[in-house]
Amino acid sequence: MTVRTEAAGDGVTLVTLDRPERHNAIDLATAARLSALWRDLRRDDTVRAVVLTGAGDRAFCTGLDRAAHVPQPASPYSLDDPLLTVGPKAADLWKPVVAAVGGMACGGAFYLLGEAEFIVASENATFFDPHTSYGMVSAYESLFMAQRMPFGEAARLALMGTAERLSARRAYEIGLVSELTPPGGAVTAALRAAAVIASYPTEAVQGTVRAVWAAQEAARERALALAPHLISLGNLPPDRQAGLFAARDREYRLR
Repeated sequence: MTVRTEAAGDGVTLVTLDRPERHNAIDLATAARLSALWRDLRRDDTVRAVVLTGAGDRAFCTGLDRAAHVPQPASPYSLDDPLLTVGPKAADLWKPVVAAVGGMACGGAFYLLGEAEFIVASENATFFDPHTSYGMVSAYESLFMAQRMPFGEAARLALMGTAERLSARRAYEIGLVSELTPPGGAVTAALRAAAVIASYPTEAVQGTVRAVWAAQEAARERALALAPHLISLGNLPPDRQAGLFAARDREYRLR
């Protein structure tokens, strides 16, 4: 399985992206598994909180696997994005989800981070968005991050591409990350927080989750509606994207 689940006790389930050899990138099978998993957890009354992480110490998730082939409809008004359903809110799951990040979190990983209640990160975590470097529009990724961090920081993260990575320390300073831990400590800290939340009455917890998200729902819905059109207009053809990826500069500044 590309996604592992285990009961962590106290009403908490640990969900682990388990493709460390691919930096936990999401292929189509993983995307389908995540979509189904959130729906299953929605109906499981023994689960009151969730921690989401990635296997290994090199990456939380690096987004859509570049080896994945996503057929697109011929219509210019349609865009199929398999990552749109990988997050818990897309499945109408309002049980709290805490993300535990170690290593790289980039690009399509923001679909997951953007639908978690809060993020705990190890000091070795880094955040970046490679889209513009490869001739792609950062639409969904940018809208998710713009709702979690100051506007200027979200814009810089998206526009600097692969040339710059946001350190865990800087992510904590600007509020993207709510707790910073030593390397390897993010999951333990996230499980600790999730256990506290799961100990409270579930109706009150889920109502609070809905209230927090309602504060930004209107802006989120409008941005989601605009995103596919921006991608259709701004993305380079796949062969040109692949050329930019093959010629990529592996040097970057850690900020």
